[in-house]
Amino acid sequence: MNSLFLQNISIDWSKIQKYSYLRTIESIRNLDRLDFTAPITFFVGENGSGKSTMLEAIAIAAGFNPEGGTKNYRFSTHDSHSELCDAIRLTKGYQKPGWGYFLRAESFYNVATKEEEYADIEHPSQKLHEKSHGESFLAIAQRHLKPNGLYLLDEPEAALSPQRQLTLLVEIYECARQESQFIIVTHSPILLGIPGAQILTFDDGRVHPCEYEETDSYQVTEMFMNNRELLLKRLLES
Repeated sequence: MNSLFLQNISIDWSKIQKYSYLRTIESIRNLDRLDFTAPITFFVGENGSGKSTMLEAIAIAAGFNPEGGTKNYRFSTHDSHSELCDAIRLTKGYQKPGWGYFLRAESFYNVATKEEEYADIEHPSQKLHEKSHGESFLAIAQRHLKPNGLYLLDEPEAALSPQRQLTLLVEIYECARQESQFIIVTHSPILLGIPGAQILTFDDGRVHPCEYEETDSYQVTEMFMNNRELLLKRLLES
């Protein structure tokens, strides 16, 4: 057993309804177990491949609010999570995280609103609504990414410029070096470049490891950067 907070997850398919849409997601319906082997794990794949559905289920099973925040956040503006969280079993390590955060790009506005409502003298608000979207994302990371924590991030690059993505990359890397664990859904070829990360792709109908250079995020970006004029000509003149 390694020192990770989450060692693996397993799925009890008897707890999933027979006609659940989860059984139509090819990468998930063929999955019984998923092992985590590094402090930073990336979920990659095309839109609709099931990676965010899986991250959300893991987050809820780990005790986080479905819409995001710390484990102290308890609110609901729209229940949209799947039943997968009820079928997932987490195998935990011998250590417990001292902190944690679940970041969802799509529900960040709701979390920012609750952050203001939950604020008090000892925990002043960061006034996230008064910042730009990107500044708010980075402010959350810089406040909540601490040593000895468990962090689940769903497309954290969504509001960040390439330069700010590099800033976030450093924050994640340094935090992971201090006994933290990350599971991250991303399309960012910048974040995916973090050394030593485990990359799991949800493409090709199954969840399996892949190398950085094998990800679509890297390959499409490389192809565009190296063949921009030819590629645009073919796309725009067709």
